[in-house]
Formats: sequence, C-alpha cells, structure tokens
Amino acid sequence: MRTRFNPRLLRDPVHLLATGFGIGLVPRAPGTAASVLALAPLWLMLDLPLVLRAAVALAVVALGIWVCGESARRLEVHDHPAIVLDEIAAMLLLSVLLDPDLPMLLTALVLFRVFDIAKPWPIRGVDRAVPGGVGIMLDDVLAAGYTAVCLAVIGIVV
Repeated sequence: MRTRFNPRLLRDPVHLLATGFGIGLVPRAPGTAASVLALAPLWLMLDLPLVLRAAVALAVVALGIWVCGESARRLEVHDHPAIVLDEIAAMLLLSVLLDPDLPMLLTALVLFRVFDIAKPWPIRGVDRAVPGGVGIMLDDVLAAGYTAVCLAVIGIVV
C-alpha cells in the first residue's frame, strides 16, 4: 500500500488539496503533520460564530469526500498516506466544540490522533468497508466523534 507519491502530481489541484497543500508528503506521520497544521485554521475559526464554524467544517468535509476519493482513484490506492485532507476536515469539525484555549486544542489533537491511528470499533471496519471518498473521510469523522465524546466526558467542551 505504501506506493510512492510523485511530488510533480501536486501540479494537479485535486492532489494539491488532498495532500493538504503538500503536507501529506512529509516522510513520517503525514496524518499527524496534517492534524497539527489544521490547528492554525481551527484556531482562526474559533472566533467565528458557531453556525459559521459548523458550515465551514461541513463544507470542507463535503469537498473532501470528492477530493480524497478522486485523488485515491487517480493514484489507484485507497486512502494513500499522502491524502490528509480527511485529517484536516476532522480537526475542523472539532472547532465546533472547542474554545480558544491552547490546552483544550492540544488535548483534542492528541485524542484525535490516538483514535485515528488506533481505529477502535467501528472505525477500522468502516475504513475497510466503505469505498471511495466517503470511506476515506468517514473514518476520520468517526475519530473526531470519539474525540468529542472524550472531551465531553472530561468536561472540556463548550
């Protein structure tokens, strides 16, 4: 599955977006790199009204379904490691729940990465069973959902 991604492919807007403007090409932990990168727009979004935060996050998820699916189709690899727009979209979804508080953001980041990497039930099954962009996006959305539940349990969500 670890097919090489040719950086020249970034000339294609689909691959450029799917790789988070190239952050997915980092040699180690591209999903974590993209999640950390997502903290910048997430932080900026926290001053927006809740409805606008939700609309932006859902728009990125919707766009990401097509972009990630199309990039995977062109690469002929389902959920290539360089495809990281799904991690970015999931982190933006968490902006709906968070206050502009650095410890809260870092806690959300760590929890999200744990769930995205470990893929507890049913995330692993969804990741394997659902094809295309929906499957690529859905496992990260579910990891964000697990993160949200944990944040609520420990009492640090809005």
